[in-house]
Amino acid sequence: MPGTHMPLTRRAKQGLAAALAAGSALTAFAAAAPVQAGAAAGTSSAVTSSAGTSVEGSPVTCTSDQPGLADRLERDIATALHGHGKASALALYDRTTATSCTFRASTAFDSASVVKVTILGALLRQAAEEHRLLTSREVDLTTAMITKSDNAATNALWHQLGHAGIQHFLDLAGMRDTVPGPKATWGRTQITAGDQVKLLRLLTSDNHVLGERARSYALRLMNRVVPDQRWGTPAGAPGTATVHVKNGWLPLSINGWRVHSVGVFTGGGHDYGMAVLSHGNRTMENGVTTVERAARAINRDLNLQKAS
Repeated sequence: MPGTHMPLTRRAKQGLAAALAAGSALTAFAAAAPVQAGAAAGTSSAVTSSAGTSVEGSPVTCTSDQPGLADRLERDIATALHGHGKASALALYDRTTATSCTFRASTAFDSASVVKVTILGALLRQAAEEHRLLTSREVDLTTAMITKSDNAATNALWHQLGHAGIQHFLDLAGMRDTVPGPKATWGRTQITAGDQVKLLRLLTSDNHVLGERARSYALRLMNRVVPDQRWGTPAGAPGTATVHVKNGWLPLSINGWRVHSVGVFTGGGHDYGMAVLSHGNRTMENGVTTVERAARAINRDLNLQKAS
């Protein structure tokens, strides 16, 4: 059924079955939004790579304040996505080196479950505008939706917010290329890697859309995703980083398996995020391999200097 997860691999089934222990529900936060606007990552002195790297005709474009990093990322991302360039996309930022990369970042994909972070953001924004805490029901639903990718919880929140509530958040967040799925099919929401990175940036810096408590709540949930759903962007992440992740997977008759991963890496001097999207995969495992190949290259390159 479009917008919901289909039967998965043994690994994914085990992950869905491994429910969090009872009593682990998070305390509801007030989601009051601060007045100040968000500070964008500094890019005034960023240098664009001159390599002109492309994958199957689409350019990989990076800029960075760190000498040589843009070239290295472009080369390694292109290598990682070789053979899957026409069915994948990514975007990333790293505030510590003022680095950003894009590859087909404005191309639309069916969201599968990565849209659940957007749904969470819309709920937190709604609560802020209503000057209230999340209810105990909302805490339970958001915890299940993010940490276990529970579809029933997502259905409930999608209907509660409605298209108007989702669109209101998208407008505030500047996610102009994201189009909510029709009726109940939240998994068919059209997303882009560029918009997903806009959302990740909102979750990790002061801004006028989501307050500090709302951001902390969202990141805490993404940090507590069940073990068997922690694949994707965390591949190759340094052990010193705090990892926040949300994945999505959805098989359809056209364009095969959609397999996506968005991740944020904080703490220990880390402040970066990435979105890697793919479709046209014969199996879920093929999609995971594609996403993790790109993620490993990115995690390695962004942390190479820190490890040396």
